[in-house]
Amino acid sequence: MADLSVIQPYASRCARPIEAVAADLESYAKLLAKWQSVQNLVSRETLGQVWTRHFADSLQVLALTRPTDRLFLDFGSGGGFPALPMAIGSKGSDRHFVLIEPTARKVSFLRTVARELGLNVTVIGRRSDETDSRETGVPDVITSRALAALPQLCAWMAPFFGPNTRALLHKGREHVEELTESGAQWHHDVLITRSDTDPGGVIVEITNLRGKSVS
Repeated sequence: MADLSVIQPYASRCARPIEAVAADLESYAKLLAKWQSVQNLVSRETLGQVWTRHFADSLQVLALTRPTDRLFLDFGSGGGFPALPMAIGSKGSDRHFVLIEPTARKVSFLRTVARELGLNVTVIGRRSDETDSRETGVPDVITSRALAALPQLCAWMAPFFGPNTRALLHKGREHVEELTESGAQWHHDVLITRSDTDPGGVIVEITNLRGKSVS
């Protein structure tokens, strides 16, 4: 059943009434449960908490976006988080979401959700390091959740970064250590926002990403 209470805080950042967003999220939840039996899209213990653990957790990123953000690039999309709930919340706007996911069955799932819900989504069935940035365009925002440690993410994101690109990355308690490690290899400006849904989680905002010269 749809749980409007957990997504209501993000209603003002959605492009249409929250009831319409909830209806699409409910359809998404049904597809997720159906496909979960043949492809491990999310951990089993979180499937019953999909509205809080996955939908609200994804929609909170919309609160950190700007009205001028148009192109979103999501790395390691898996079951579609955070990109698909963000695309559902943005439905009816001119925002476009490009999802990169190498696993064929997950690619099929993502394309099915996008098609059935009429989302402005493109799914690329390759690894990010096998994808040409000229194919995606320069994103306004890069997202990723539960894919890799920050130093590796920086290496994957760097070829796609433009002067105004921002990364909004879900991270857990390990984010302080990861920032220290990535800072040894990369220049970046960082802003931390506490997660609404995970007491130990944060959204790490990365800007001005560039590699450090090796002397």
